[in-house]
Amino acid sequence: MEKILCTPVHAKDANMSDEEREAAMEKALKAMTAFSNKYVQNTNTYYCEDKSVPAVVIKGLAEHKVTLGTPLCPCRFYEDKEKEAKEGYWNCPCVPMRERHECHCMLFLTEDNDFAGEEQNISVEDVKKFCGGL
Repeated sequence: MEKILCTPVHAKDANMSDEEREAAMEKALKAMTAFSNKYVQNTNTYYCEDKSVPAVVIKGLAEHKVTLGTPLCPCRFYEDKEKEAKEGYWNCPCVPMRERHECHCMLFLTEDNDFAGEEQNISVEDVKKFCGGL
């Protein structure tokens, strides 16, 4: 049975086989999970108490890392993703997060946010579990 991909194919992964794309996704998912855990600790922010929220965002960042070459915010609509990725404003951590600790995706929450949990760590296994795999 052929595997159907939910993510559109862009220039960066257009020539990848399913196996190559899966390996790239695994690598990117590990990298984006590690980045998110480190960034949460460095900024003294927290993950949402509902762990499916950061899991879905981290998976989206990993998908954009594979398809666009950079972790473009997955929670926004873009007319031209490639252009936005090159401009960098919405690449995670985006400018609003870096400047004002405002994360549109609810990935990095300040302790006064009503949805902030107590966790500053999420595992790759949890990301996969909450997202139904790669």
